[in-house]
Amino acid sequence: MSLELNINSAIKAAMLAKSEAELRALRAIKAAILIAKTAEGGNGELTEADESKMLQKLAKQRKDSLEIFRQQNREDLAVKEEEELAVIERFLPKQLDESALREAVIRIIAETGATSPADMGKVMGTATKQLAGQADGKAISALVKELLSK
Repeated sequence: MSLELNINSAIKAAMLAKSEAELRALRAIKAAILIAKTAEGGNGELTEADESKMLQKLAKQRKDSLEIFRQQNREDLAVKEEEELAVIERFLPKQLDESALREAVIRIIAETGATSPADMGKVMGTATKQLAGQADGKAISALVKELLSK
């Protein structure tokens, strides 16, 4: 079932359950889907990769906002962002855990022949393509930097 159909049925369930936080997040996802489908140059359909990329973008926005709200001691707003993030993460593909991510990055470093931090761009290009939707870019970058600086 497509993401859009899943979101529509989840919206109905959230309305029946009167779950305000869930409804807020689901409507944000639906709005992002509609914007992506009607974007210039789009064909009106989203691939699974497009859907995953869009959900990751929404999750990243929530994480960034959450961090800012916590720094500014706005716990009321931080709670809302956390609730929305939890709903968005339900629809994201399963993320790699730390050890699996480390193994994948080590394999990619070996494939690319990288030996120093100067090769980070080459490794990151390959890693972001191979691990798209499975890991956060910041986590990949930090791990690549750590492994290449040894």
